[in-house]
Amino acid sequence: MVQQVTKGIKISVETSFEGTFFKNYRMHFAFGYQITIENQSKDSVQLTTRHWKIYDSLNDVENIEGEGVIGKKPVLKPGESHTYSSGCLLSSPIGSMKGHYHMVNFTSTKRFKVTIPTFKLCAPFAIN
Repeated sequence: MVQQVTKGIKISVETSFEGTFFKNYRMHFAFGYQITIENQSKDSVQLTTRHWKIYDSLNDVENIEGEGVIGKKPVLKPGESHTYSSGCLLSSPIGSMKGHYHMVNFTSTKRFKVTIPTFKLCAPFAIN
């Protein structure tokens, strides 16, 4: 598990290898990840957007931006957390992801960025 705290918002990430499959005559490696966003600050906050950089050892970096997470824009009061699961496909058994969330502080109405720490995606058979 990797964790990081930015401006009172703690991000924890756990990953899993989900398997391989063929699609369009190519092998794909499926990875899952579970992220917990915990509000350790004294203010209520809302996640508004996300930005990901996906690194695949055989491909260029893929940048993904979007609204919320899995269709939600969670509001977190002090002490609350939100956990969600998602996944990605790589062309190789090794890669990584990192990114950030844009959030808004309801007390100050200011927008701020929360870092999602770099986490590794590695199929068990690829580990030396």
